[in-house]
Amino acid sequence: MFVLGIDPGLSRCGYGVVEKRGHRQRAVAAGVVRTDTADNTPDRLAELQGEIRSLIRDFTPSVVALERVLFQTNVRTAMGVGQASGIVMAEAINAGCKVVEYSPNEIKLAVAGDGSADKDQMEHMVRLLLDIKKPLRPVDAADALGIALTYLAHHGIPEGMGA
Repeated sequence: MFVLGIDPGLSRCGYGVVEKRGHRQRAVAAGVVRTDTADNTPDRLAELQGEIRSLIRDFTPSVVALERVLFQTNVRTAMGVGQASGIVMAEAINAGCKVVEYSPNEIKLAVAGDGSADKDQMEHMVRLLLDIKKPLRPVDAADALGIALTYLAHHGIPEGMGA
């Protein structure tokens, strides 16, 4: 089973794919989709849509898990994150994936055991849980893997998938 975690954003959209087999989980891919801030929003959204579609086609996840945006002080950033989230959710549903959203605190609690964990603590725990030796940069990739791990922490082992 593959879970695609997404840390949504229009300028930087983190992604992480985690494979779960029995009690084992491993990172399969992680990175960031970037769009050029000089381009207009519709073109950036179309570029993001194509990249998300490719990730879903390449990894065929059963689930796409996203971070839910609860609050942003910058309205422009919030709009971009909301638009990016919508693109991701629509692509996932169209591909037949289950879609789930988690709040930042739910993700921090599931991964680090502390709903107020900072970025460094989260990145460290993601690497520890997935046995990744090198730092994950940019941190959006670590965040996306953490989102995928959150789904697995909440849902355990799928039916029919023993150790």
